[in-house]
Amino acid sequence: MTQLQTFLDIATEAALAAGVVLQGYLGKLEDAVTEKGRPGDLVTAADKASEAVVLEILHRHFPLHSILAEESGKIGNQDNEFLWAIDPLDGTTNYAHQYPFFAVSIGLLINGAPQVGVIYDPLHHELFRAAAGLGATRNRRPIQVSETSELGKSLLVTGFAYDRRETSDNNYAEFCHLTHLTQGVRRSGSASIDLASVACGRVDGYWERGLSPWDIAAGIILLQEAGGKVTAYDGSPLQINSGRLLATNGYIHDILSHELTQVPPLSSWK
Repeated sequence: MTQLQTFLDIATEAALAAGVVLQGYLGKLEDAVTEKGRPGDLVTAADKASEAVVLEILHRHFPLHSILAEESGKIGNQDNEFLWAIDPLDGTTNYAHQYPFFAVSIGLLINGAPQVGVIYDPLHHELFRAAAGLGATRNRRPIQVSETSELGKSLLVTGFAYDRRETSDNNYAEFCHLTHLTQGVRRSGSASIDLASVACGRVDGYWERGLSPWDIAAGIILLQEAGGKVTAYDGSPLQINSGRLLATNGYIHDILSHELTQVPPLSSWK
């Protein structure tokens, strides 16, 4: 068994265990929901319990690895060769409202590059896994991106950051512009599910700003191993800490990148 396969199997163990926790809390949160600062940026008892399970499993197997987790923050030397990026509940607002789009996302960066990823949607029993050179799967079966090659025939997904009320750089103009040019733009409220949806061919492209490494680390390697492409908006190499990501099936990447960089401001719309 290769080292990457071992990492993938342990990440899978952690994601499945966290999924059990999320299933147990679903619909039973009562008053255990608070805001972390910005309106709509929620944290629940389920987030914390799910993360605790993931951390325990990873620490037990890889005590020398470092961690970047949404709720616990930085654990260990962030320049470590091995850095786990963890979102124990991606789609907390959905979860709090029992809207059925949320997941556990566990990614491993090796020397700064995503190399292992597991995304688990416990409500729909969908387990997405990937590791560099080992392919991408949904429920243990290989997946690949769509073959849609025209923007006008594509279906896209996007999202809106928690600071959308505070900045004009809020993705509203991009959303309107691309809604006009495609067959539609959807919003799930979960970046990891959006990336998994591109990877398995359900949608053709995804872009978003305001993202953290734990939102996208697992999804990046999943999409790459499924044959897709991930870059910055302008097509340059992605910087995982930049907060912005463009992910597609590869066929529409250049044209979607072009449109994203040419979007007129909303003030000019009539």
